[in-house]
Amino acid sequence: MDGSNETFSKASPGRALAEAAGLEWLRAAEAQGGARVVRVLGVTADEIELEQLVPARPTPDLAFEFGAALAATHGAGADAFGAAPPGWSGPYYLGRQELPVSSEPRTWGVFYATDRVLPYLERAEQRGHVGPAQARLVRDACVRIEAGEFDDDAVPSRLHGDLWNGNVVWTEDEAVLIDPAAHGGHAETDLAMLDLFGCPYLEDILAGYESASPLREGLRERLPLHQLHPLAVHAASHGASYAGPLESAARAVLDL
Repeated sequence: MDGSNETFSKASPGRALAEAAGLEWLRAAEAQGGARVVRVLGVTADEIELEQLVPARPTPDLAFEFGAALAATHGAGADAFGAAPPGWSGPYYLGRQELPVSSEPRTWGVFYATDRVLPYLERAEQRGHVGPAQARLVRDACVRIEAGEFDDDAVPSRLHGDLWNGNVVWTEDEAVLIDPAAHGGHAETDLAMLDLFGCPYLEDILAGYESASPLREGLRERLPLHQLHPLAVHAASHGASYAGPLESAARAVLDL
C-alpha cells in the first residue's frame, strides 16, 4: 500500500485490523452528527492506509463544533462497558498494549477497575515503575470504584478511547479523530484524557459538548477518576515518571 499525496500508510504489525475496526465504528456515528474520523482506504494485518489530512491551527469555533460532534459520537452508544466494535473478536489494543474488551453486561465501576486500571497497574509494578505504597493507594481507589461508589445512570458511550490531543488532527474545516482504541465506556473518560495531556481550547470543546449533551455536575472533581486508566497505562509503558501523577490521581479519587 504505497502512499500518495492523498494517502498515508502506517505500519502497525498485528494491530492494523483492530485499528480499522475502531475507526469504522466511530465513523458510523458521523451519520448521527458525530465527530469526523479519518477515512480508512485499505488495510492488511500489518498496515493501514488512511486519507492524508492537512493540519491547520485550531480555533475556538472549531473546538466548539468538535465538542458538540464528540457528544454525538458518544451518544451513538455501545453494547456494554468494555465492548469492542461490533463483530470484532480478535485481540484489541491501546497503542501497543493489549486492551481487554468484553460485551459481558457489567456496571461501569466493575469494568473500569478490573479492565482499565488494575491490569496496567500490575504491569507497572512488575516492571518496577510503581512502588508498593503507590500501588496500594491505586488499589484502594479501585475498591471504591468497583463497589459502585462512582457509578451513575449513564449508558455505555462510544468512546475514542485514546483521546489525547495528538489523536485529534485539526484541519481548516474541522477536527478529525485518528488512532483510536474505540470501545464502550463512560463519556467523561474521553474528556478526562483531553484534559490530562492538554488540548487547545478545551473550554470551548466542553462548551460545545454541553450544548449537545449536558455534563453532569462535578466533572472537574471527577477528572482524576477517569485519568487513572491512562496514567496506569503510561506508568506501565513509559516508566516511573508517571507513578507520581498516578498516585496523585488515586489520592484525589479517595478524597471524593
